Amino acid sequence: MPFDATLVRWPGAGGWVFAPVPAEHAPEAAGPFGRVPVTATVDGRTWATSVWRDRAAGWLLPVPARIRRGRDDGDVVTVDVEVDPARL
Repeated sequence: MPFDATLVRWPGAGGWVFAPVPAEHAPEAAGPFGRVPVTATVDGRTWATSVWRDRAAGWLLPVPARIRRGRDDGDVVTVDVEVDPARL
């Protein structure tokens, strides 16, 4: 089920951009290294990736520039994540 997320740029040089994943849309448990493989869709663009759990920030979906297409920190995007059992 899709949800809206506000993109967040991780601090530091070359910081990644993430879409926070609300608890009700997050995987039930973290896999190795705190990551879970998913199929993600952001604003209609779908790709295979992973979400990971940060102790302070919760579940995060990294959103690469090729998917964001000019969107960045503070922009709202529509997100859908589904755990990919074939890659668990």
